Amino acid sequence: MNELTQSTKELIEKYSLWQKSLKPTGGAPTIHVDEVASKFASFYEHIRTIIDWKEEHLMRRAAIIRKLKRRFLDLELNNFTTQNVAEPLVLELVRGGWFLNDTIEESKVSDVQRIIEKYVFILKNNPENKKGKAGLNFYHDLLEIAACEIEETLAPSLKEMALIDYMFSHMQERIQVQEAVYRIGLLKKEDTNLQIYIAVQQALFKFDTPIINYNLMKYKYPYWDNPSEAQLAAIAQHIYKILKTLEQDLQHPLAKKFYAICEKYDTPYLLLGDVLAKNLAAQADETEKIMNQLQNPAFLEGAIREAYAARLLDLKAKIRRAAVYSTASIFITKIVSLILLEFILAKLFSDGDINPLSLAADVAIPTALMAVLIATIKPPSTKNMTLAIMETFKIVHKKDVPDIYEIKLPKKRGVSTRLMLSFIYLMGAVVSFGGIYWVFNYLHFPVSSIIINIIFIALILFAGTAVRSRSEELTIESGGGGLFMFISDVLLLPITGAGRWMSHKWKKYNAITTFFNVLIDMPFSVFIEFLEKWRYFIKDKKEEMR
Repeated sequence: MNELTQSTKELIEKYSLWQKSLKPTGGAPTIHVDEVASKFASFYEHIRTIIDWKEEHLMRRAAIIRKLKRRFLDLELNNFTTQNVAEPLVLELVRGGWFLNDTIEESKVSDVQRIIEKYVFILKNNPENKKGKAGLNFYHDLLEIAACEIEETLAPSLKEMALIDYMFSHMQERIQVQEAVYRIGLLKKEDTNLQIYIAVQQALFKFDTPIINYNLMKYKYPYWDNPSEAQLAAIAQHIYKILKTLEQDLQHPLAKKFYAICEKYDTPYLLLGDVLAKNLAAQADETEKIMNQLQNPAFLEGAIREAYAARLLDLKAKIRRAAVYSTASIFITKIVSLILLEFILAKLFSDGDINPLSLAADVAIPTALMAVLIATIKPPSTKNMTLAIMETFKIVHKKDVPDIYEIKLPKKRGVSTRLMLSFIYLMGAVVSFGGIYWVFNYLHFPVSSIIINIIFIALILFAGTAVRSRSEELTIESGGGGLFMFISDVLLLPITGAGRWMSHKWKKYNAITTFFNVLIDMPFSVFIEFLEKWRYFIKDKKEEMR
């Protein structure tokens, strides 16, 4: 029998508390919405998830951000009041299916109300609030953090944060930074743990910037969720600088090195979390028994194999859904704009003639490209499962000398080397973009259609790269690479980079999203609220007839 580490015992206790929190408390009144109104709202939210597609675990918070921003449109007006903002917000989230009906206690509404009032106070009392683009970014960043706090209040992430803390404590012991890195000032010693904490969140659960910012706020300011009046006033005075500091933390020059280590070794933590969740669901009050079972190598190995197989199946399903949703999102949110653009370009370059074959190619080629990208994703090898089992044993059981992962000083490249690498990258871009243009031009496609297809190919390659990256969630073994991979990287990276740039720009200037937010989202919300009130009115009248 191998002895468990103290951190593993603490993780088991936290998972046990999480399982107990899932049980209904009973007696406390909960929020209920009309089922018919909920079906309408839920259907609309499904449409929005395609338009605003994100990773599955980020979709709910994206909906909270969208609804919160809509309610803050009149924040600058003098008569703005925070009264009765929380209740309709929570009701709308339940109607949309983001939270199950009759599961959120009514007392949570007052908690959400306090959160909204806190962020409104910060927005109104920040002396450094900038105007223009900087002010707009600050405003959006703060509301996104508010949305994270609201989600955490309505659905506490006890399990996720327990696993993050567990991996964080291990990585603090295992990641060592070369002294030369500190010596030249590339990283401050006091910032090492901060970079590890950021990397763990990104690696384990693919958290995005808003949720990481929220967790960093709590990490740096433990009183963030419930500050005193004096603390809140101090936060409001310095919030702009606080957010700028968080931005710098996330964009640190060594952040990618910390992430690469955490991403490679996150698999055993995910598998252990799955093992605990499965066993505690069956025996939540028997933590001692589970601790004894995990000390048995045979039991632990079998449990890890089962968790690995289940996660692999789930991962394949997620990859398929991500491929479908990301492609659909690109088509729905961008195809209208691009087809309109094609009509404009046709007017300029082709005497207004639109080739139906060109329009069909605009849709068929990116779809086929995404299918090829998904088809070429290879599942992890059998060796990878063996490595996952070995690494899980290392973190669960006590070990005299832990593994060490070193952050080294980046190798310096001379001016001539940088110029040569830049030249190779530029030539790759010329060959790849030029090759696409030549093929379509050879097939007699008009210039407008060639431009549209280049844009679509770039966007799909970027989306496909994100899906492929998601497929490596369980991978520990190092990739082989090879000549073919090297050549494809040289030719495809410039196109993928262009797709990344266009995708980020489209988020800011997405006409379809703006259309939904302004002309559909708000009126539809009013209609759903009216429908629900009308349904309750009819029920009351029916009761009077008895």
